[in-house]
Amino acid sequence: MLKVCVRKKQNYYFYYWMIENELLKKAEAYLKLCYKELDKTNLFNQRWKEVKNSIHKSGTYELLDFELDYGTKVAWRNSNRCIGRLFWRNMEVFDQRSIDSADAIFESLFYHIDSATNGGNIKSTITVFNAHRKIHVWNPQLLSFAGYKKQDGTIIGDPMQVEFTEQCTKLGWKPKMGPFDILPLVIQISGNKPVWKEIPNDIIKLVEIEHPEIGDFKKLKLLWYSTPIISNMILEIGGIEFEASPFNGWYMGTEIGARNLADEARYNMLPAIAKLIGLDMKDKNSLWKDRALVELNQAVLYSFKKAGVKIIDHHSASKQFMQFMRKEAKEGRDVTADWAWIVPPISASTMEVFHTEMNDVIKSPNYFYRKEPWL
Repeated sequence: MLKVCVRKKQNYYFYYWMIENELLKKAEAYLKLCYKELDKTNLFNQRWKEVKNSIHKSGTYELLDFELDYGTKVAWRNSNRCIGRLFWRNMEVFDQRSIDSADAIFESLFYHIDSATNGGNIKSTITVFNAHRKIHVWNPQLLSFAGYKKQDGTIIGDPMQVEFTEQCTKLGWKPKMGPFDILPLVIQISGNKPVWKEIPNDIIKLVEIEHPEIGDFKKLKLLWYSTPIISNMILEIGGIEFEASPFNGWYMGTEIGARNLADEARYNMLPAIAKLIGLDMKDKNSLWKDRALVELNQAVLYSFKKAGVKIIDHHSASKQFMQFMRKEAKEGRDVTADWAWIVPPISASTMEVFHTEMNDVIKSPNYFYRKEPWL
């Protein structure tokens, strides 16, 4: 019995040593990169001594303000699935590590939505909460539309959000049963019961989708929200994982027009658009899906620009990504990327990115998908 206890204790210390050693490696790698790129190498040795002492004593450490700020930006630079990395240095960072009450977190999230939306002139923004308080934002995105599954299996709204909508309903949120109902924010702190709040209407900017040439397009009554604020990813910097760190850029038109509103597993609007403009859906050679897709994407770009909301078309975004690759090469940095995510979902072969080899290696700092908090 004594031997078993000793062995368990040895295993525990070995496991703890492995975790500590891994954190030391990640912390050193990031801090070396940070201090080198920010031209602070003369300060590195003293800082590394402080970090090592903190990890040995407490098992963790705190990033300094400028280390966190730069880490969020490098994480964006390293995001293999993002086409918009040319502007990685321009991320606005809200450091909210000092707050931990539900009310303060909700207010910070509301402020993020309002500030990032910026009246339509979308700003790349991230809000970072305390890594050690187990703060979880349940929403996959801060702004999203509900999905309601009816008894006959049909869905009203966004099919992607059915599961999260059901969680909101269990927490007491009242379904409105419309196709474009904004879901509430749901947060959870330190394993306590999750709480929710409605997002104030005055900080939500919705865009009505219309077409510059097809007047009847309005009859489809399509909407989309202005600001894509991702909140289901973990920000990792120097071995520290921030589970609550919502961030955003601005939309590329095809994200809405070729995926969110077009995918069969989402709003599946292509048949309705084809019918509206009189396309022959029985004949595949009519390319009715392709033609409906182009009209939908033209409508999205037109509508966002008419509403004064920042958006970029897929051709311009692809050119910017190639510019990003060339700039990084001049800095002596290899660009990693996931080809399947970088290449736009329409007109791909007309763009340089389609013909570019990409290396899908994961670098740190970075953003990583998490498990759904309610599972």
